[in-house]
Formats: sequence, structure tokens, C-alpha cells
Amino acid sequence: MSDGFGDESATVNGDMFQESNGPTDSYAAIAQVDVQRQEPESLRKWREEQKTRLEALDSASKAAEEEWREKAKKELEDWHVHQTEQMEKNKANNRVARLCDFNPKTNKQAKDVSRMRSVLISLKQAPLVR
Repeated sequence: MSDGFGDESATVNGDMFQESNGPTDSYAAIAQVDVQRQEPESLRKWREEQKTRLEALDSASKAAEEEWREKAKKELEDWHVHQTEQMEKNKANNRVARLCDFNPKTNKQAKDVSRMRSVLISLKQAPLVR
């Protein structure tokens, strides 16, 4: 018994023409060629010029984008170097500041260290440049 479903050569839902790249209707292909042939010379020339102009703009924008990326990468690396230097300087200042008591109210029996305290605070705010 053959019910038609086991037949491999049968087409189902028009699968036979699914893999074609161009128009499936042969008249549509001919019409498309006719339109290309009937296109005026000035219009064809404009299309070619526009295509080359757009390609030039694309290449220029890609070059500019690459330049901006390189510039941004360099600036980011410079910022990281600067940030690391600042952190190293601040580590030393913070170690000294942690050891000092910056509370202005002191005990009467202790020596007066207000001048030293003010020097340390000023150095912390504006460190010496080496």
C-alpha cells in the first residue's frame, strides 16, 4: 500500500524552490534585467559615485574610530599609572597620620605638639614634590 507519504521525490509545501537565490519566477528575473538595462546613464553614474563616496566615508570613519580607540586606551593606561602613583604617596601619608593624634585637646602633662600636628596636616593636604 502506497499512501504517498513514503515517496521521497514528492515535494511538500513547495520545498522544491526554497534554495534558489534569485527570483523564482522567470518573468520576474527578465523584468529585473530589463529595469537595469533601461536605467539612464546619469542615474547609473550617480549610483556608482554614491557607492564610492559611501565606501570612502566608511573607511574614514573606521580609521577615526580606531584612532579614538588607541587614544582612549593610552589615556586609560596613563590614568592607571597616575592613580597608582597617587595611591602609593597616600599610603605613606596615611601610615604617618595613623600614628599621630590629631585631636587638638591634649593632656596638660604631655608636651605641646600643636606645631608638629599643624605641619603634618599641611603636608597631608599639600605633599612635597620630589
